[in-house]
Amino acid sequence: MRALRIFYTQRHLFNPKRHRPISPSPIISFQSHQNPKISRHFRSTYNLRTQELASLDADCPSSGSDSNSPDAETNSSTRRTWTVFDTEGIPYSDRQESGLRRGAEKNEVSVNKGYGSAGKLRSGGGYGQASRDSRFVRGRKKGKKKVHWVCSECGHSEGQWWGACRECNTVGSMKQFSEGESGNDGSRVSGFEVSDNVVRSWFPEKSTEVKPLRLTDVNRGVNQMNWRIPLHGHFGSEVARVLGGGLVPGSLVLVGGDPGAGKSTMLLQIAAIIAEGHDIGGSSPVLYVSGEESVEQIGNRADRLRIETEDLFLYSSTDIEEILGQVHLLSPRALVVDSIQTVYLKGVVGSAGGLQQVKECTSALLRFAKKTNIPVFLIGHVTKSGDIAGPRVLEHIVDAVLYMEGEKQSSHRLLRSVKNRFGSTDELGIFEMSQMGLQVVSNPSELFLSEQNSDSEILAGLAVTVIMDGSRSFLLEIQALCVSGSAFSKQVNGVPSNRADMIISVLMKQAGLKLKDSGIFLNVVSGVTLVETAGDLAVAAAICSSVLEFPIPSGIAFIGEIGLGGELRMTVPRMEKRVHTLAKLGYKKCIVPKKAETSLATLGFEGLKIEIVGCKNLKEVINTVFV
Repeated sequence: MRALRIFYTQRHLFNPKRHRPISPSPIISFQSHQNPKISRHFRSTYNLRTQELASLDADCPSSGSDSNSPDAETNSSTRRTWTVFDTEGIPYSDRQESGLRRGAEKNEVSVNKGYGSAGKLRSGGGYGQASRDSRFVRGRKKGKKKVHWVCSECGHSEGQWWGACRECNTVGSMKQFSEGESGNDGSRVSGFEVSDNVVRSWFPEKSTEVKPLRLTDVNRGVNQMNWRIPLHGHFGSEVARVLGGGLVPGSLVLVGGDPGAGKSTMLLQIAAIIAEGHDIGGSSPVLYVSGEESVEQIGNRADRLRIETEDLFLYSSTDIEEILGQVHLLSPRALVVDSIQTVYLKGVVGSAGGLQQVKECTSALLRFAKKTNIPVFLIGHVTKSGDIAGPRVLEHIVDAVLYMEGEKQSSHRLLRSVKNRFGSTDELGIFEMSQMGLQVVSNPSELFLSEQNSDSEILAGLAVTVIMDGSRSFLLEIQALCVSGSAFSKQVNGVPSNRADMIISVLMKQAGLKLKDSGIFLNVVSGVTLVETAGDLAVAAAICSSVLEFPIPSGIAFIGEIGLGGELRMTVPRMEKRVHTLAKLGYKKCIVPKKAETSLATLGFEGLKIEIVGCKNLKEVINTVFV
């Protein structure tokens, strides 16, 4: 019966053809028809107000202009009234919004706390219809901000929040990043537009003049020998080796590395070499821009490095447009930006170092380098995992990516190329950090060797092998210590644990060594990690030397991979270069697999005064070295 009474009292709302006169206050009129014992938390009087206005217009035919029609009133100035009633039938709150603003807001209205939820307000019908204005689509702006969740450690982006980054597994590193409209006219600003504006004012060029060219026409008249910018001196030659023979005009080179590795020092030295201009017979301007240091701080470091080049210009700024404007005035031969995470573009969303800023700034510098043929060096920060901070697209945009590696306890630095469009990525530069800056290591092959004394008994358990890193060969020392009845079964440092277990098992099974009750300790000198299988034979020889307490004579090296049957396998690449390195350093004998001995005999190593001994398995190695 209560439901019937409700429908009977509100029956005029279900019959739109029947006109019921409404009092000037629609809220009071609507409230009078409501049962006070039944809660009505949310009611719309929009339709009632529209009907009342229609009745008023009908009573006043003199104002029959189109602007006073119900439709015009609804689209232009009609205000919607939302009334919330409590359990006693008393209005709780009124929410009034104009027709245009209603289309821009969300399509849900809720009532908070003690009054419960008021439900969702859907667009359509008489409840919350969106405006007919073309700027709104289903109650939502076309230019609504897009939200990303970006990892602050590795730069990985997700469409929703996660407790841990799914790329680097770092907990609590996902930060909210909103990408919206920028610029005065609501349009976004890109790095290509900024660089084009600067280049267009510098080198005017009509779009009709740019057309496809034949490959033969492009290469005609270009001397490949003098095309690159050479870097003179021992330091410059080492850097040029990593770059593929020199600096390519118009290239964009990214240099990354851990804090304190020497990135800024290296690029300051490179800038000084280019500014000296030995290849062109005179000095040329080079601009070094820093967003992290002041000009005085850079000058102090240059004074410590004893750089006195007059055409090396220093500038401190973080605005890309301002930097390119200074380059326009100076017209340098090269540009150095330290670092890409500190510069920004006006009109691009996000702060300096953000994903969008890094991408657009790099795009602007890339476009500038290609248009002006000026090489640009960029310094990039790295994350805890060792990757360059920022979006992964950064490494795809640039022409070359160089990494400066080095341990904090060591003064040696390795410059490695992981991407190079103009050369090989197998090259490796080796430097030593000193008070005068980075210096070239004279003999890098002996970098990880210690002093040897063949008359000392402490050399028992020491073997030498040759590894390759890119095109460079290095000699490594493998140390082994076997202790009978030790509480520790095995301790390995610098050798993969699984590989060490396999070599020890093969020595016990195939060579007959009694290692079951012995504690074995393995170590690679200088903290290097042995990744190649070429060092398997040296690890086995060091263990045999320690177990037999027989020092390996100096001047003997081991190169080879060990199989599960105890055989020596011929799977080591560049065997001839490894043997050639040993011969240059004065080694007298090299133990290699039997098949390698046959192939090396045809390469003419007789004049290098080194004996190449081939062995088929571990038993022959023990008989050759220790008997």
